[in-house]
Amino acid sequence: MSTTAIAFAAPDDAEELARAEMYGVLSRLYVAPPDERLLRQFAVAVTEAPVEGAFLQQPWEALVAALRQATPAEVADEYDALFQGVGKPEVFLYGSYYLAGFLNEKPLVALRQDLAALGLTRDEARGETEDHVAYVFEVMRYLIAGEDAAVCNLEQQRRFFRTHVQPWAEALCDALAAHPRARVYRAVAELTRAFVQVEAQGFDMIE
Repeated sequence: MSTTAIAFAAPDDAEELARAEMYGVLSRLYVAPPDERLLRQFAVAVTEAPVEGAFLQQPWEALVAALRQATPAEVADEYDALFQGVGKPEVFLYGSYYLAGFLNEKPLVALRQDLAALGLTRDEARGETEDHVAYVFEVMRYLIAGEDAAVCNLEQQRRFFRTHVQPWAEALCDALAAHPRARVYRAVAELTRAFVQVEAQGFDMIE
């Protein structure tokens, strides 16, 4: 499979900020269903992918189209059906599940250690553990766009991505893409898959 690799640049570069924004958008879509305000934003969103590269164009267009056709109630129902089931959810959003087969396992412990080394801690007001996909994507956004150069730099991005995103993100995408209830979130999954693949190729180029 051929992807268009991201050419990593200085933190104030527009392309780097676009990468950070993509992580932010995906994080927002995974942490909760899009509300009416976010759907209105997608109703007027450009159909050109925020991050350059033809590989991302089709999945971005598909996501924009899916969100433009959805109502807040419909996408909230879909989110609940996929991720908020009573007892075991239909699709897990936590890295430990894909890496170890269970929640709150060794991958979460390792993640917490690495977050502590970066000076990051979990917001206790949030119910999700740190291995929630929205959380790790938000960490990536911070490592790209944050102002602390000792922490927010390319090497830290590469290490965090290789350890805490790449090993399981596509397994989550597979689970979502295969689920019969996923419509909007199938489009979210396919954009996530494409973006992770482009990021992985970009990091391959600097090793």
